[in-house]
Amino acid sequence: MKGFGEYDAMGLAELVAKREVSAEELLDAALEAGAAAQDKVNCFTRFFEGPAREQLKNGLADGPFKGVPFATKDLGVKLKGQPMTNGSRAFRDNVATEDATLTERYRKAGLVIFAQTTSPEFGLTTSTESALYGKTRNPWNTDHTSGGSSGGASACVSAGVIPMAHASDGGGSIRIPAACTGLVGLKPSRGRVPMGPPLSENWFGLSTNHCVSHSVRDSAALLDATHGQEPGARYIAPPPPTTFLQAAQTDPKPLKIALWTTAPNGVRPDEEAQAGLERTTTLLRELGHTVEEASPQLDGEALGKGMMMIVSSAMAAIADEREATLGRKIGPDDFEPVSQRFIELGRTVPMGELVKTNSAFTEAAWALEAFMDAGQYDLLLAPTLSRPPVELGVLSLDPSDFDAYGEAVTSFAPWCPVFNQAGWPAISLPLHMTRAGLPLGMMFGARLGREDLLYAIAGQLERAAPWAGRHAPIWFG
Repeated sequence: MKGFGEYDAMGLAELVAKREVSAEELLDAALEAGAAAQDKVNCFTRFFEGPAREQLKNGLADGPFKGVPFATKDLGVKLKGQPMTNGSRAFRDNVATEDATLTERYRKAGLVIFAQTTSPEFGLTTSTESALYGKTRNPWNTDHTSGGSSGGASACVSAGVIPMAHASDGGGSIRIPAACTGLVGLKPSRGRVPMGPPLSENWFGLSTNHCVSHSVRDSAALLDATHGQEPGARYIAPPPPTTFLQAAQTDPKPLKIALWTTAPNGVRPDEEAQAGLERTTTLLRELGHTVEEASPQLDGEALGKGMMMIVSSAMAAIADEREATLGRKIGPDDFEPVSQRFIELGRTVPMGELVKTNSAFTEAAWALEAFMDAGQYDLLLAPTLSRPPVELGVLSLDPSDFDAYGEAVTSFAPWCPVFNQAGWPAISLPLHMTRAGLPLGMMFGARLGREDLLYAIAGQLERAAPWAGRHAPIWFG
């Protein structure tokens, strides 16, 4: 935000509380910076200036982020009366008829929702590029991806427009954008953060909501403000032993950490990702933690096939419902080529395959638990990405070569989906910069319900190797 970029969200809220700046001034700054960033990196689908000013006029809730501008993603969280296209031409005229539970919690936290960020079509790829909105660019290098599917969120935060933004994650879509743009990105445990209404889960429970941010404390405080059972939920994550903010501000005891270098599909880190792991390992040992290389034994083929079954069946259902709404068959002018392939596959998936998929995921969770028990590990460490952020076009849903696309997307961040499949939390931290000047995040994973432990290690690392003040070349703060 122009003139306020050195503050995180909690810092801005403190300025508002002390009356050193008004919520109106912060909104004006965010709108100005947002317009400038849109011209450079194409990170927004639309601005909600009218509703945001109405929110200010009606009075803000006295929450921890009172007066702080905030953006939601065009996927995963609804604002009543506002478009929700999911990055898809088939939904270009879709308007939300109700607020999401999470939207209500954001407002109760005092956040001022002023904009919506870009997503690839239904979050189906790890780069934010769509036929509807075009390419979202990385503020560190505009030829490269800002990640996906929350790439609009990561681009606007990395460019200094706002200090944090909503993001969602069904297979890495919070952590991958954070890793590409030098941000903090935590995927919460399954059942931690609201998803509805009316559906309290998406992609059979793989998907979760939270944010990308510059600071660990913003991520922790936002989770404190938004977590908890929602109406209709069939399960909730275990209650935390302390507030997440308290955890982030307290150094953990010496931990035993498994260094996970071979992903379930056999992919290993490239030279840059390996350098990031080595740097992170050295820092952890200096802080008194034990790190040893060890990988859980998981059925990568079953897990990869399972993701295809879940995503394709979900897309088939979406397409069928959209056809019923539109009163016509959908076609290439509605969905992008990769999306169409998912739809076609989903319409042929035998029902038994979904049971096999669920079994593969629950077996993976059991295997992870057994691995952690056997080695007495507290955390897992892996690179969020196997290699630096790729150039735009490589991961597009309209590829020139489908085989090359498949290889690129399955090898880019192959450690990420396991945590969605198991339901465990994981966090990407901006602990490495490549020789070419691109961020490349490192990821920590913990057992179900242990976000507190992730925030504890994240806060400790942030204090030991601060990244505050490290700005992208395109910066509007």
